[in-house]
Amino acid sequence: MNFGEEHIAIKAENITKVFGDFTAVDHISFEVKKGEIFGFLGANGAGKTTAMRIFCGLSVPTSGSATVAGFDVYKETENIKKSIGYMSQKFSLYENLTVKENLEFFGGIYGIKRKELKVKSLELIQKLGLENEKNKLVSELPLGWKQKLAFSVAIFHHPEIVFLDEPTGGVDPVTRRQFWNMIYEAADRGITIFVTTHYMDEAEYCDRVSIMVDGKIATLDTPANLKKKFETDTMDDVFYQLARGAKRSE
Repeated sequence: MNFGEEHIAIKAENITKVFGDFTAVDHISFEVKKGEIFGFLGANGAGKTTAMRIFCGLSVPTSGSATVAGFDVYKETENIKKSIGYMSQKFSLYENLTVKENLEFFGGIYGIKRKELKVKSLELIQKLGLENEKNKLVSELPLGWKQKLAFSVAIFHHPEIVFLDEPTGGVDPVTRRQFWNMIYEAADRGITIFVTTHYMDEAEYCDRVSIMVDGKIATLDTPANLKKKFETDTMDDVFYQLARGAKRSE
């Protein structure tokens, strides 16, 4: 699918990453549209984390080409880092700092001016309902609140793209749904969402889904089209059929 260069947030063409004799990412090609919620799925060892590191400017590919927010993954990694947000399953927060201190710290890293940072921090604390917890250590917060705070921090500087690596691991279904509402809200504001998850029901929330198997993109389409193609009602079964097919071909 070609969106036109001005509408593309991420573009990869035959991206490959080799470690010795092992090919972790094997000639993957795709485009992500600006403002899209793009699911990047795969079993452990499928290559998705290695690929995400490339798109975050943390690793250089062995071959192929790619741009993230218009910047080249070989030559402009620092510009990429300034244009993105990132949240991992561990939530990327400092547990030994308070809520307020985390906002001030990350706001400073993102280059938000002190006066603006004070206003934005107050607004965010009020939005999250953390007025009474702003001076508490993050380690004292419930898991669901940590998750919402971490996501808010990742998009604090309104990046063009935010990368979410297994962001809902370990939280209950209600909190997961609330978190996805935050993702929708960010996408509505024009932020591109690039998310990995092992919860196949969450794939249903994405505009499009890519599924990696053994370093390659095995399929890429909307959840509705994938279910139609694989003649099933669930993304779980789509994933299962792809994984089973890969094992049979070994």
